[in-house]
Amino acid sequence: MISVIASIQVKDGQLDNFIEIFKSNMPAVLKEKGCIEYIPTVDVPTELPPQELNKNIVTVIEKWQSVEDLMAHLSSAHMLEYKEKTKDIVASMTVKVLTEV
Repeated sequence: MISVIASIQVKDGQLDNFIEIFKSNMPAVLKEKGCIEYIPTVDVPTELPPQELNKNIVTVIEKWQSVEDLMAHLSSAHMLEYKEKTKDIVASMTVKVLTEV
C-alpha cells in the first residue's frame, strides 16, 4: 500500500469552485481499482507553532494498493477531464508518494 499527499494551491477566489469540481470527480476515483482512500482537506487553525495556514491550499490524502494503481488513476479519462476543468484555477501542485517503514 502507498499513501499520497497532494498539495494543490488554488488561485485566489477559486477555492469553492475547485472543491465543487474535485468532489464531483470523487465517486469515479473511489470506484477505481486499488483506491482505498481519497479525501480533500483544508487547513484547520490550531495555533500550533509550526503550523503554516494557507486558505488556498487543498491537501488531498490518498491511499492506493500499489504505484501501478496510482499511475492508472492519473491517466484515467475522468482524471484527464478533471485536469482540464481545473487547469485555469490551480496555481501549483506538489505530490509526495509514501510507503510505510
